[in-house]
Amino acid sequence: MTAKKPFEHFLKNLRGAADVAGLSPEGLAALETPEHIHQTEVEFALDSGEKKKVPGYRVEHNSARGPYKGGIRYHHEADLDEVKALAALMSLKCAVVNIPMGGGKGGIQVNPKELSESEIERMSRAYFRWGTEEGIFGVNRDVPAPDVYTTPQVMAWMLDEHEKVLGYKSPGVITGKPLELGGSLGRSYATSQGGFFVLMKYLEKLNKVPGETTVAIQGFGNAGAYFAEIAHKAGFRVVAASDSKGGVACDVDSDSFDVRKLSEWKKAAGSLRGNFCEGKSCDMEMMKKEHVKIVSNEELLEMDVDVLVLAALDGVVHEENADRIKAPIILELANGPVTPEGDVILEKNNGAVIPDILANAGGVTVSYFEWVQNRSGDVWEEDYVIAKLRKIMEHAFDDLMKVRDENDTSLRQAAFVLGVQRIATAMKLRGTIANDK
Repeated sequence: MTAKKPFEHFLKNLRGAADVAGLSPEGLAALETPEHIHQTEVEFALDSGEKKKVPGYRVEHNSARGPYKGGIRYHHEADLDEVKALAALMSLKCAVVNIPMGGGKGGIQVNPKELSESEIERMSRAYFRWGTEEGIFGVNRDVPAPDVYTTPQVMAWMLDEHEKVLGYKSPGVITGKPLELGGSLGRSYATSQGGFFVLMKYLEKLNKVPGETTVAIQGFGNAGAYFAEIAHKAGFRVVAASDSKGGVACDVDSDSFDVRKLSEWKKAAGSLRGNFCEGKSCDMEMMKKEHVKIVSNEELLEMDVDVLVLAALDGVVHEENADRIKAPIILELANGPVTPEGDVILEKNNGAVIPDILANAGGVTVSYFEWVQNRSGDVWEEDYVIAKLRKIMEHAFDDLMKVRDENDTSLRQAAFVLGVQRIATAMKLRGTIANDK
């Protein structure tokens, strides 16, 4: 597999969409280049008393449509190239679902599994103090949220540090917070719920019903686990799931999992596979009783299912394995799980990829709702939040399909075209780029 080049992949998709959208060279240049790149060395104390420094980033891509919005991730691969790509995708994502926010992203290049909770707290506070003192973060400027290996608790520490620097309360500066600190009901599963609404709209076009639809989910973290639960309740047949240690699949074609068991296995053993196997040794009797077989992440990707949900990390479907993907529908709950080269192969094989900048936009949409509630001092009921989310996701899907049909293009390129057109319109109205009439 070739090395990951997330920003290069973004630029390739952007330039293809720019041609279809008729974007001017000036407009393309503006979207190719982040408005601001902030870098630092985040210094914090380890429990031993030693000082540790790790690279920290905040990239602010485009603010034509509103304040920058985007998560903060803790990951050893969260380098500047990855953070730039994710910030750019956030700009397009917010535009696709038509919420008044721009795109940003933050990251600390660290393996959080090697840190204690108190070390993560000190690192989180140091990062957000830097961003606050430098004027990066602000309720009307740049509003972060959780991402990979960051949690509502991490957001709470960051909020507290921000308010200590300011000297007053400003809950709207960060979203994905605990409910007790101004978080929104429905936020914890919003990414999965939004993806589910989009998938249902797509299946309606194919006249497919949940009970006849098999699903495999790669990535059983927050997004994947919530999606499995939502899909199961709706009648979908979840037949396989995996996490970073590997996965499990039904050993009989007619079976599907009771998703509650998947969650119980993950909780009990720390991984889905770990409930049945230790190293290469597996409890065959237990597997037989539960109608389970063990699969690798690679094997799960290649299963013959109706819908493949990609809820892990980026670049898992690429030019070396895309030809072996059998699922006719791929739902991208993760960011960038299919490379541009993989896209070409899937499209040639008539595979439909419901792209990340629509499929996983439920998270940023409910983050936007949280920001609105914090600014108004209101608290919305959960049913109201989910009803608003459904309306936004379904309208965005309809808008995307219209662009696809008008331009006879893939779903991903249609999403990029839609996002590019909306951001370009905002830049023209502001006079940032010329209004080429």
